[in-house]
Amino acid sequence: MTADDSFSRLEDDDYPAYTMGRAAEMLGTTQGFLRAIGEARLITPLRSPGGHRRYSRYQLRIAARARELVDGGTPIEAACRIVILEDQLEEAQRINAELHRTT
Repeated sequence: MTADDSFSRLEDDDYPAYTMGRAAEMLGTTQGFLRAIGEARLITPLRSPGGHRRYSRYQLRIAARARELVDGGTPIEAACRIVILEDQLEEAQRINAELHRTT
């Protein structure tokens, strides 16, 4: 793998580029929060060869939305369910719009 290949992977929303510590720092939250949303099955971090959690940019966006809800007083389990439903709705709307373009 060349250096160019490594840098292009960083542009991939699904590439697990961030350690737990860095992810928590970027979100302004704790590592415990990231563990909690993992336990609630909102996001499932990938694991490095050494077993450390690694997060993608997509996962960080999902975690940031959950944090907004929790900061607003929503219990973490409910916040995770809301974010999952929002994500499913967005995907359904995208598919619906795509189907309407092809007909």
